[in-house]
Amino acid sequence: MKFKLNITKGLGILVLVIAANASFAQQDPMYTQYMFNSQTINPAYTGTWESLSFMVLARQQWAGWDGAPQTYTFSMQAPMRNEKVALGLNVISDNVFKEKRFGLYADYSYRVKVTEATNLRMGIKGGFTNYSNNLQEYQLSPGVNDPMFEGDLTRKFIPNFGAGLFLYNPKYYVGLSVPKMLHNEIDDDNTSNFSVQAELRHYFLEAGVVFDLGEDLKFKPTFLTKATLGAPVQFDLSANFLLKEKLWLGGMYRTQDAFGFIAQWIFGNSLRVGYAIDFSTTNLRNYNDGTHEIMVSYELNTLKELVTSPRYF
Repeated sequence: MKFKLNITKGLGILVLVIAANASFAQQDPMYTQYMFNSQTINPAYTGTWESLSFMVLARQQWAGWDGAPQTYTFSMQAPMRNEKVALGLNVISDNVFKEKRFGLYADYSYRVKVTEATNLRMGIKGGFTNYSNNLQEYQLSPGVNDPMFEGDLTRKFIPNFGAGLFLYNPKYYVGLSVPKMLHNEIDDDNTSNFSVQAELRHYFLEAGVVFDLGEDLKFKPTFLTKATLGAPVQFDLSANFLLKEKLWLGGMYRTQDAFGFIAQWIFGNSLRVGYAIDFSTTNLRNYNDGTHEIMVSYELNTLKELVTSPRYF
């Protein structure tokens, strides 16, 4: 059954969603809990957990708004017998109204010791994205006949690859990555002169540091910078406090977009459950109830010696 929507509401949602995404060239999903989820944008992060690990994340952007972005992510990483090498996998489903992207990417990273406590990982990733956007499913108002809604934008296999660097020790990290090197476009054969920029080249720079404020309190400021050609540079800034090595609490601010709050619970150094909520600072705040993000990760520490304190990123 086709999704029914009147022309004003339907096109209004499309225009606002496209404008919001085009303004910052964010075809790739964004994450509020990026400081615990860097593998999706940086293959060199793979192996930093030093165990067979799994992470799932669900993000509902602009809750209460039909057709708003929804992102579901599954990531895993595993150290190899050669302790310098680690492999990873990312599965990402990203939907905006009728536009659907499904990505499958594998990661490889290699560790180089810089000092006794500091490591540099070099990573590459490769995979593909399936893209579809059936314009015929957009039912317009009676009597409206728009040829731009008669096509079916689809490309079932869009290959891409990326690379990254990740320098880290127990107290800080710095990462630089380009997760998708290739620029891909989708042309619709059923309409004239119509194309979609399916994938743009994004550049990410991230960093964080941990400060001891007391026996049971740590402070971790982080930032993530996103840049692409033809769009403003965007900054994600966060400040998080770790209480008794068990509970992260903090806040975030994304320039020209949103502010929010983050919480994460740590159970036995293996299981983590995180929640984040964002509130728009743009005119979109009048049309939604915020953005919600839930993340769960689990580490099989039986593959290594149990650590005495949790990792901080």
